[in-house]
Amino acid sequence: MDMMEENGVSFAGIASLTAEELRNRMQLGDAMPVEDVARTEDRVIAGADGNDLPIRIYWAEATDEPRPVVVFFHGGGWVIGGIDSHDGQVREMVNRTGMVYVSVDYRLAPEAKFPAAAEDCYAATQWVAANAASIGADASRLGVAGDSAGGNLAAAVAQMARDRGGPAIAHQLLIYPCCDMDSNAWPSQTENGFDYFLTKESMDWFYDQYADVADRNNPYASPIKAADLSGLPPACVITAEFDPLRDEGEAYGAALQEAGVACEVHRYDGMFHGFFGMTLAIPGAVEAQETAAAAAQAALSG
Repeated sequence: MDMMEENGVSFAGIASLTAEELRNRMQLGDAMPVEDVARTEDRVIAGADGNDLPIRIYWAEATDEPRPVVVFFHGGGWVIGGIDSHDGQVREMVNRTGMVYVSVDYRLAPEAKFPAAAEDCYAATQWVAANAASIGADASRLGVAGDSAGGNLAAAVAQMARDRGGPAIAHQLLIYPCCDMDSNAWPSQTENGFDYFLTKESMDWFYDQYADVADRNNPYASPIKAADLSGLPPACVITAEFDPLRDEGEAYGAALQEAGVACEVHRYDGMFHGFFGMTLAIPGAVEAQETAAAAAQAALSG
C-alpha cells in the first residue's frame, strides 16, 4: 500500500474530488512495467447506444487453433481506469492461461451512469461471441472476468446473458467484486473501510457517481440482489482479507453455490483490495493469478 501511495494512488479526501480530479490523481497503472505477449490490437466496436467502444485484443501465442476467449472488464469504481490501467494485469493473465483476452473500455460514470457500463460490457461480450472466429477464438469457450467494479460488471454480464438468451458464457472470474451497492450491509465495509487503501467513504462516493439510489437494487447493479442465481456459469471468486468488499464477494459466491452453480471462493489472507495485479511486489498476487488461471483453464480448455 505504501508503494501505491508513493505513486500517487490514494482515495484520501475523495468526497471533495470531482471524477476528473480523481482520474488525474491515479497514475500507477501507466507507470508499471508489463510482460510481453505475442500480439495486441486496439479496435473500436459499437457500444450499447451506438457509442464508440474501444477494446484491446491480446494473443498469448501465434496459432491456427482457436483458443478460449475471456472478455475482461477493468476495475476503478466505474469512474476511473481503462484499458491502459489494467494492461499489465491482463497481459499476465493472457500468458498464464494461453487464452485470447479482450479488454473493454466501457463508458465511465458520472458522465454515463448505470446501466451504461453494464450495457457496454454486455455489447462487447456479444461482439466477441459473434466475431470469435475472426480473432482466433472459440465462441463455445467464452468467459468473462473483472476486478472490483469490473467484477461487478462481469457478474452483471453473466446474469444479463442468462436473462437475455445469450451469448453462452462458460466461466466467470470475479476478483474482489462489488456485489451490493450498500456499504452498510456488510461488516467488512466497516472493519476494513478505513486503513486499507480502499475505504468505505470511497465506496460510497463511487456508488453515488455510478448509480441513482433508485437503481441500486437492480441486480445488474447489485448482482447479489438477483432473485434467482440458478443457470449462471461456473465461477471463481477471489477475495482479500483486508478488503471492504470481502464479505459481499464471499456471500455472492456462497449464494451461487446455494443456487447450484459450481463456484470456488478463495480468500487471500493478509491481502488488501487491488493486490491481484501487484505481482512484482506481492507473492500472494502471483498465487491468486495462478489460482484464477487454473479455474479458467478447467472451465474453458476442457
